[in-house]
Formats: sequence, C-alpha cells, structure tokens
Amino acid sequence: MPFTILKRLTRNLLLIPTILAAFVFLGACLASELDPKTWWFIGLLGLLLPYLIVLMLLAFIFWLMIKPVYCLIPLLVLMIGWRQLSVVFSYHIFNSFHTDIKGRNTLRVVSWNVGSMYGMKNNSAAKKHDRREIVSSILNLQPDIICLQEFSNSETQGKEADNIGLFKKDYPYYFYSKDLNKRNGYYQSGSIIFSKFPIIDSAKIKYPKGISESFIYADILHGEDTFRVFDVHLQSYKFSAQDYADIGAIKKQSDSTWKASISLMNKMQLAYARRGVQADMIRNFSDSTKFKSIICGDFNDVPGSYTYFKIRGERQDAFLKKNWGIGRTYYSIAPTLRIDYILPDRNFNVNQFDIVDEDLSDHLMLVSDLQVKQITNSR
Repeated sequence: MPFTILKRLTRNLLLIPTILAAFVFLGACLASELDPKTWWFIGLLGLLLPYLIVLMLLAFIFWLMIKPVYCLIPLLVLMIGWRQLSVVFSYHIFNSFHTDIKGRNTLRVVSWNVGSMYGMKNNSAAKKHDRREIVSSILNLQPDIICLQEFSNSETQGKEADNIGLFKKDYPYYFYSKDLNKRNGYYQSGSIIFSKFPIIDSAKIKYPKGISESFIYADILHGEDTFRVFDVHLQSYKFSAQDYADIGAIKKQSDSTWKASISLMNKMQLAYARRGVQADMIRNFSDSTKFKSIICGDFNDVPGSYTYFKIRGERQDAFLKKNWGIGRTYYSIAPTLRIDYILPDRNFNVNQFDIVDEDLSDHLMLVSDLQVKQITNSR
C-alpha cells in the first residue's frame, strides 16, 4: 500500500513539470504570430523551440510507457505547434550537394555573412590570409549569384583592402550597400550582391532612422528572363565582448548574473523591436515585385520567429527542401541557431542545398541550386 501511494505521488509530481513545459512550448509557438515590437519577450521563448520540442517528444515517450492517457498532453501541444515543428527540423537525410552537377536553367546561389572578410582571427597576418581564403571558398563552388553580408572594402587602401577586386574578374556585375562609409571610401561595410549576369537595376531600401543594416536588391538578366535577388541583413543583438562574458557569467550563476541579465535583455528587446519593423518592410516590398525573386541573408532570428515567418510568407526555405537536422548557421551563444536563409519563391525548384563550414567566419556559408520553372516573365 505505501509503495502504491508513493508511486502515485511521484507520477503526479512528474505531471506538473510536463504541464508547465507544455505551456512554455505553446508560448514559444506564439512568437511567430505576435509582433515583437510589443511582444519581444515572447520572442525569447522562440530561441528555446528546439529544446522544447525534444522535451515534449521525451515526455510523450515517458508517459506512453508510464500512464498512456497523460501522453496526450505532449502529443496535443506538438500537434498545435506543428507549424513551428515543421521549420525547426529538416528530414532529408540522404540528400547531398554535388558541386559538379547543375541542371539547365539553374542558378547556383551563395549567401554568407563573412564577418567583415576577416573571419574569426585577430592578428593582422591571419586577417590578410582569411580574406583570400573566404573568396577561394566561395569561388570553388562556382556560384552564379553571391550575396554577402558584413562585407568590407576600401577604395583607397590598395589591393590589400580591395575586397571587391578579388571577385571582379569572375563577377563583373555587383551592387554594394555601403551601410558604413568612412573617410570617402577608406573603409566601407555592408551587404553586396555579385553576379555573373548583367544587373539591369538595383537599389538600397532604407530602414527607418536609427537602423543601419542592409536591405538591397538587384534585378538580374539571365537569358530572356529577369529575376530579383534580395540581400538582407537584419538587426543583430550587437553583443560586445563584455556581453559574451556576461552570458558566461549567467551560465555559471556568478554574482554578476542579475546585472548581466538586465544588460542583455535591454539589447535583445531593442533588436526584436527593430527586426519586427524590418521584417514588415521586407515582406511588403518583396511582395510587390513582378519578377521571380530570391531572398538571401542574415535574419539574426530563428525559424520559429515572427521575423522568419513574416519574411518567408509563401516562399520556400531551401534548407527545409534539401537538407537535414536543425541546420545551425551561427557558431556563438547556442548550438541550435539557424539565422541565415535562402528563400526562393515558388517559381523555382530547389535542386540542391548545403551549409558549408569553412571555419572562416562566425556564420556558415549557404549554397543552393535553384532551377527556374518558367523561362520568361514580364514587368
């Protein structure tokens, strides 16, 4: 009798964290629906989605074995959150990328946040080496279109800082946002689109005052067809070296945890609010184009977020079409951050996709082969 009572008590105690985790999971699912300008703190739960999904799956298995009726709780919330579940994991385990295979009417697109072309190294000799390695890694894939974020260049420092010059031989057409332009071209930074094919129109769309990241497009003539490529870079958390140290303090539960948490929360609140504004702008502008289009870039937000769902709309996610796993694209903070994307519209077939880890930036490189479904379109 006492054993039966103890067993029942233990089971009921385990049910409480299951219910709490279920509510947290449902809250995380709301991150894709609620405008982060107001509900930024819900966006924080979206960062936990991969872990919450795994937790719900484990809870389902546990209760299925212990008391099957309770397994309906995690099962129900997983069904409610299927939309989020479907964008966090990809299941194409046996797909692989073949550099030497590219079909007819196919565009190979690379997107990469290149960390100012100086990767993750600190000494000046390594920096000069990295910029050439970054370019070599891209050119080895023989892409037709290259979208880079945090791309630096100098018009006055000579060949050692002329990063556009490293591409111009193979990619004579380009458009550069120059979000930061110091001393009349001495140092420039921003997003850039390189193309093997003629660019017949291009522009930078300005975000509201105070937001300096990139939103650019290039209209590219490919045979008789014209398509539009967007290269976007959304607001980051702008964590400093001290902020990363604070994250370490939080993990270690040190005395400075509370102060560190407040500082980080303030930066995250600002970033979520600004990304909400940017996502709305990108969606509205991209929906207005009459051309076939591809959105590439660093969203600085995860698949379960408002930012991702707002920008993606009815577009395809090349990773979900042809890759597998959680698709991490960013090294720092957590091992589950997929924040970089290639999103073609429905006028393309996604033939191949890969995430390339060259250890040359804090982001990983994306490459995809996109086959045009129709040959011509009109303005």
